Amino acid sequence: MDATSRLWRTADPAWTVTVANPRREAGPAAAPIDPAADDMALVEAARAGAPEAFDLLVERHRRAVYNVCYRFTGNHADASDLAQDTFVRAYRGLRAFRGDAAVSTWLYRIAVNVCLNHAAVKRPGHEPLDPRPLMDAGEAPDSRVLREERAARVRAAIGQLPPRQRLTVILRAYHELTHEQIASMLGSSVGTVKANFFHALRNLRARLAATEAS
Repeated sequence: MDATSRLWRTADPAWTVTVANPRREAGPAAAPIDPAADDMALVEAARAGAPEAFDLLVERHRRAVYNVCYRFTGNHADASDLAQDTFVRAYRGLRAFRGDAAVSTWLYRIAVNVCLNHAAVKRPGHEPLDPRPLMDAGEAPDSRVLREERAARVRAAIGQLPPRQRLTVILRAYHELTHEQIASMLGSSVGTVKANFFHALRNLRARLAATEAS
């Protein structure tokens, strides 16, 4: 890959990714990329010098990656930076990806590492996002207020968890990943992940009980 810059533009949430482009070899024009191609086919095409194939991977997975980062940091600015970093690292690591896991799992793994690195150098200053809708159709205003107050306490409690416990809760409760998948992403044993999740839930219950009693 050479030093030529490529810019990925996405919207809602809007952010950009700039990485090095692969240099196309001279020869016949490349076949157009099939938008319906599976993820591994797009990985192979990007490796072969078709950056537009990686564009499609970004489009497919940007929201899931962004949500992991947002739920970890709780603010758009940091989440956008971490999501961008995730895709930059993925692009640069295309040749090392052996396909021993789904592309989505590989991207989650990179996002988790990016979040942990972020936590090591910056204390979390915002509350993680509660992904539930703010208001259901026909919901009474008083019910909405009570639910939002509860959601704010949950967000605050999650934000106070240690980074690995926080990520375990996010990946398990919000993204519904298995303990085995989370263990692979965190570089931990399944037993450690289960213990982290147990301790995280216990800490959350204790913190919520304390805030509700005050």
